[in-house]
Amino acid sequence: MSFLQYLKDTRGELRHVAWPTRLQTIVYTVIVIAISLFIAAYLGFFDYIFTTGLGRALQFLPQSAPSEIISPISTSTSDIVIGTSTGE
Repeated sequence: MSFLQYLKDTRGELRHVAWPTRLQTIVYTVIVIAISLFIAAYLGFFDYIFTTGLGRALQFLPQSAPSEIISPISTSTSDIVIGTSTGE
């Protein structure tokens, strides 16, 4: 089958497709937008509730500071060993 034959067959099949009318397309688009906005508002509402609730719950936890200051470990490049073992 050649590429041109494939394109002709594809075009023929597209003629059999039941395309929606302009009104159906507009109605379905409005429905999709409305559902998307509703779900975004729904998720945003619960996100706000849980974030606010968690923030308020964390306010009741005791605030603690580290009891001692940990000093950084000092190292030098002479501490690094490069090589392989012979396994003997």
